Amino acid sequence: MPFERAYHSPIPHSAIQPAKQTARKPPDVFTIALILTSTLFPPLLRAQDPPSNLARLVAARETEAERERNEYTYRQTVTIEELDDHGAARGVYREIRDIIFSPQHERTEQMIGQPTNTLKHLILTDEDFQDVRNIQPLVFTLDQLWNYETKPRGDETVDNVECWVLQVRPRQILSGMRYFDGLVWVDKKEYNIVRMQGQAVPQIRTTKQENLFPRFTTIRKPIDGKHWFPVYTYSDDVLQFKNGPLRQRLRISYSEYKRFGAESKLIVK
Repeated sequence: MPFERAYHSPIPHSAIQPAKQTARKPPDVFTIALILTSTLFPPLLRAQDPPSNLARLVAARETEAERERNEYTYRQTVTIEELDDHGAARGVYREIRDIIFSPQHERTEQMIGQPTNTLKHLILTDEDFQDVRNIQPLVFTLDQLWNYETKPRGDETVDNVECWVLQVRPRQILSGMRYFDGLVWVDKKEYNIVRMQGQAVPQIRTTKQENLFPRFTTIRKPIDGKHWFPVYTYSDDVLQFKNGPLRQRLRISYSEYKRFGAESKLIVK
């Protein structure tokens, strides 16, 4: 969104001189236990490594989740605030859209009322709205996988769920395309994405325009106890424009999930 002024390296081994025969002692109990542990149980340590094809397992699960989500209606509420130096909102954009189906089962969007826009310096662009629809609630499907480089970054417990952490970044950036660059937390059992944290890229800087995008976090929860869908995106970031920094706060809620033609409630674990 443009800003318009209105305005450890290992320790080297030292040379060890052999001890005299009289100075040698039998190994103590601790040493024996340590040797036995390292000999008998190395598979337990290796079991903590993520699968070598982690990204593909995630993408396959995401492809399944996307098919399921495409059978749901839901409401998406977007609030973007422009904050002053004291953190008070001096302008806001707000819209509510229902993602629904036509009688012919065609997916469509329906604006609820009219958007409110009192932003004073931020200008919302097509890229901002693309991000709201496709990047903040990114579905990392098999057809998206080849656009990204991925690398495991350990594990972590998030929202009481044991997760692998996977770094995701664009393999290359093509003109006119929007991408996600950041981290995803994936549950170790079924490879559902539990959380995403990163930024929509690229940042757009030209001699005529600055179009910058905030870092954000998207939270997912299981729907009907199985598939994990986005429920909340938040961001509170300072965009570094040439004309000066500008703090922006973003909130997106995804609510009222209902399977098309049936009642479906959100189950939060």
